[in-house]
Amino acid sequence: MRVTQSMLSSNSLRNLSESYRRMGKYEDQLATGKKINKPSDDPVVAMKGMYYRSNLTEIEQYKRNLSELYLWMENSEAGIDQANSALQRVRELTIQGQNDTNSPDDRKAIAREIEQLQQSLAATANTKIGGRYIFHGTDVMKPVVTSENPVEVADNLTSDKINNYQIEVSRGVFMKANVNPGNVFNQEMFDTVQKIQEQLESPDPQGMDQLLDDLDKVMNTLSAERSELGARYNRLEMVETRLGQQEVMATKILSDNEDADIERVIMDLKSQESVHRAALSVSARVIQPTLMDFLR
Repeated sequence: MRVTQSMLSSNSLRNLSESYRRMGKYEDQLATGKKINKPSDDPVVAMKGMYYRSNLTEIEQYKRNLSELYLWMENSEAGIDQANSALQRVRELTIQGQNDTNSPDDRKAIAREIEQLQQSLAATANTKIGGRYIFHGTDVMKPVVTSENPVEVADNLTSDKINNYQIEVSRGVFMKANVNPGNVFNQEMFDTVQKIQEQLESPDPQGMDQLLDDLDKVMNTLSAERSELGARYNRLEMVETRLGQQEVMATKILSDNEDADIERVIMDLKSQESVHRAALSVSARVIQPTLMDFLR
């Protein structure tokens, strides 16, 4: 086949264009730090990247869920601690009020302090986080204490319809965020404190020993719920550690799949630049001769 000058020119331009394309590819990799910049560059890498990035996004969402769990548990712990301190003070005052050396005015003064402690318990029971009541199970939009004088709690506090407020911490794995409403700020607690107050206000207090026993039962139930909350908090910390490890691994896999090997890209670019310069030199020699060059 006869090779013409136009064929040589066309082939040279096509090869130079391909050389520019390769250099552009390496320059894009250096600028972005990625192996590909559009799915057509490597469909397999692009498809895997979508999967790995989705996995990483999922882990990040679970970590945000953990933040909400920490918020609920830490505030629940603080609320139980405040309630326990208040009940402990009520117990001390009850024992103090049993002393026969107290005058009626002394017992009334003690009763006034117990009344203040009861109001403090009611305020703690209605603790809200982000506009939601944390001590009312899944019925988070309604307060636990519905009346303060006398203190009355919601009718459904011990109902089976009050479920656990659960948050997803991993695919298909949920953790309970709240404490058992019926074991913390229940009607029994407030009734016991109210009866102690009333007996101290009466001229002849009766049944104080039984009320102390009732108060101890309430405090024991509260302590048991606090222990259960502590166990879940320890599990939450383990879940957070595992998610952190998964995030590191997912980030590494995503990087291995998409990130360019900068050192190799630089070497490939330099090599392509040398090839490009050689192609330019050869093309100049092939295209340059004209009829005038031969007539000289």
